[in-house]
Amino acid sequence: MQLQHYFDGKFQTFENENYVGVFNPANGQKLATVPMASKGVVNEAVAIAKEAQKKWALVPAPKRADYLFAIGQKMKEKKEHLAQVLTKEMGKVIEEGRGEVQEGIDMAFYMAGEGRRLFGETTPSELANKFAMSVRAPIGVVGLITPWNFPVAIATWKSFPAIVAGNTVVWKPATETPMMAYEMAKIFDEVGLPNGVANVVFGSGSDVGTSLIEHPDVKVISFTGSTATGRKVAELGGHHLKKVSLEMGGKNAVIVMDDADLDLAVEGVLWSAFGTAGQRCTACSRVIVHKDIKEELEKRLLEEMGKLSIGDGLDESIKIGPVINKAALYKINSYVEIGQQEGAKLLTGGKILKEPPYDQGYFYEPTLFTDVAPNARIAQEEIFGPVVSLITVSSLEEAIEVNNSVQYGLSSSIFTNDINKAFQAQRDLDTGIVYVNAGTTGAEIHLPFGGTKGTGNGHRDSGIAALDVYTEWKSIYIDYSGKLQRAQIDTE
Repeated sequence: MQLQHYFDGKFQTFENENYVGVFNPANGQKLATVPMASKGVVNEAVAIAKEAQKKWALVPAPKRADYLFAIGQKMKEKKEHLAQVLTKEMGKVIEEGRGEVQEGIDMAFYMAGEGRRLFGETTPSELANKFAMSVRAPIGVVGLITPWNFPVAIATWKSFPAIVAGNTVVWKPATETPMMAYEMAKIFDEVGLPNGVANVVFGSGSDVGTSLIEHPDVKVISFTGSTATGRKVAELGGHHLKKVSLEMGGKNAVIVMDDADLDLAVEGVLWSAFGTAGQRCTACSRVIVHKDIKEELEKRLLEEMGKLSIGDGLDESIKIGPVINKAALYKINSYVEIGQQEGAKLLTGGKILKEPPYDQGYFYEPTLFTDVAPNARIAQEEIFGPVVSLITVSSLEEAIEVNNSVQYGLSSSIFTNDINKAFQAQRDLDTGIVYVNAGTTGAEIHLPFGGTKGTGNGHRDSGIAALDVYTEWKSIYIDYSGKLQRAQIDTE
């Protein structure tokens, strides 16, 4: 399969473009080739989007929402097909693939509902015979730069609120997972989304991503990816005075207190740490455990980890799929070596799986360290793989301090049956998402998604908070007094 860019309502190819392969990380099978766009192609797509936005902004928001309803319905009809494509190109197990597609469906229907809201405010004026209100206004062309680990969910978090608010989008998906973007482009085409409203341009971050950030007609950049890359996006976007929304790394922890339900805690840790082979920004990478139950928790984790099946995610019995590519595999392994050099105790895992049936893919054993110092590199730096560090503490206060000691602030979790500890934790944990008696993953689409510190720059994906990224507030004053009223000067 040879993928094509999608803009101006057409699938397009261009002469002299380089193509790169798309491979199944479970078995190395070549799935497709994808074009690498030049700056000229980006410029053409942005010009189309700019012209389309002028008309799209004048379409009543409820009518814009009708297209999102249609997109959501089409995704629902194609759910299994989309999930199969997702698992093939990204590697996550099929049940997670279905869940991710469902997240996109939910976002379509949720943001379509905003087409009949997009609320502003009316307020009393301080002067007689004067009306005051605020409304949301679209901004223009939005550039979306999305990652490979959630190739459709994150794209819907960004594109659907932008579209319903009256913007047009130019979307650059990750080069590792372009097939889901291609499938979404086909859906945009099938539902008759007006030409130029949603555009997909394939290519590298250095070429297409940079071109979007630097383009004067792209007014908003929404990026999800590593903190290092996000910092560069922020610097370049700031130079060009763009609104930039960043959702970046995490070093998320599950706190397990001495009064916790250990069976539930183990289940929460396993799902959070090893789902998607640990390749989630919300993945549990640290377990902060009370000293009185440390040995029992270790025992139970080891027992349950031994039951985890590893393999091709299309197999319904598999619980852990491959990591995305060879570079990721060796990065993960390098951190395991660092952990051992730092003196942490390796309880299980720590190996690249190279023997059949794993030899054609990128598989890493679920890995558990214990006796990890809070300031160790494996406890501070994002590994993005199935590696968990156990850190021992003596109190809730110490657990919260350890949790907050990293540069990231995306997600945190506490398992406790003490309501007072639960409320103290949700107040004091310095993360954008806090779970009580659940793992660090599983955000719902109607609440804001994002974090503090090195995880983001204050904006949020998902929920109505996402609309703040893609709209400007416009304050409107209508004076029907028939005379000039000079605000505060004439209020005395």
